Amino acid sequence: MKAVRIHEFGDVDVLRYEDAPKPIASPGEVIVKIKACALNHLDIWVRQGSRRNPSVPHILGSDIAGILEHCDTANAGLSVGSRVMVHPGVSCGSCQYCLSGNDDLCAQYAILGTGDRGGYAEFINLPYQNIFPMPENLSFEEAAAIPLVFTTAWRMVVTKANLRSGEWALIHAAGSGVGTAAIQIASLLGARVIVTAGSEEKLTKAKSLGADFGINYNTSDFVAKVMDITEGVGAGVVIDTVGGSVFEDSLMAMGKGGRLVTCGTTSGPKCQINVQNLFAMRKSVLGSFMGSKGEMLKAMEYIQNGKLRPVVHQSFPLEQAREAHKVMTERANFGKIVLTV
Repeated sequence: MKAVRIHEFGDVDVLRYEDAPKPIASPGEVIVKIKACALNHLDIWVRQGSRRNPSVPHILGSDIAGILEHCDTANAGLSVGSRVMVHPGVSCGSCQYCLSGNDDLCAQYAILGTGDRGGYAEFINLPYQNIFPMPENLSFEEAAAIPLVFTTAWRMVVTKANLRSGEWALIHAAGSGVGTAAIQIASLLGARVIVTAGSEEKLTKAKSLGADFGINYNTSDFVAKVMDITEGVGAGVVIDTVGGSVFEDSLMAMGKGGRLVTCGTTSGPKCQINVQNLFAMRKSVLGSFMGSKGEMLKAMEYIQNGKLRPVVHQSFPLEQAREAHKVMTERANFGKIVLTV
């Protein structure tokens, strides 16, 4: 099969479009013929060698949509030829965490594209538990833009933050995949949504997804702006995928009893916080990492009825993976960048 693989860690030049062995299904696995695979910042970090450092040659890619080519229909409940999408988190399927619906806590949990397999290829082998029927109203590119970001955003906004109708929600990186999903979920819950982004164009697009207010972090102090917008109340919930430089300010932008949920460090993993403000204002900091299959199913209910929708910025053919990575590195995208196979 054709695939994009890395044989060493580094910049975009290490991405090679080449022949690779076609995977073989083990017992309990299916083979999916990949039609689209969306990019994530995780792909860049693995490519650069800053996350996990899998053995090489390695295939990146976590978000997959395609056609079921091989399966045991008695187990999978889907027939060969079905259009499917893939949950990116692979677990053992039999431990106490997997059986209780908390599969992301499994000791064997790994995200596709960070271990021994990924979606920058024509085929992939997977546990049958990881495939979901693909809604008929979606293209393969749209379906690939859903799994990781909507599962992550659902966990952050609903499960972790417990965002309630009428609360103020501050969502950073409005143009990111998680950002575009979180805006829609927060709006769906009836929250008043404030977003940050680095351009007026991105803020305008965020408002079309349900954001009520936008703050350009290049021209404004977002803490002061949030306090002005909320008339001094502050945000009840902050959804942070950025970390680093904005983390401390995000805590200051929250009101009493606020909850900051963090899942990423695109601006760096280290920061300083005012601990006195944290406990005196009864604020909470919650770590979040991807989400369970059950949380993806909940998000899919609203995608199927049109209340949530994937946002695709641009598609590239698989052989142009280098160009796709450049766009993501430059942060020029609003929504997901997708490779088509």
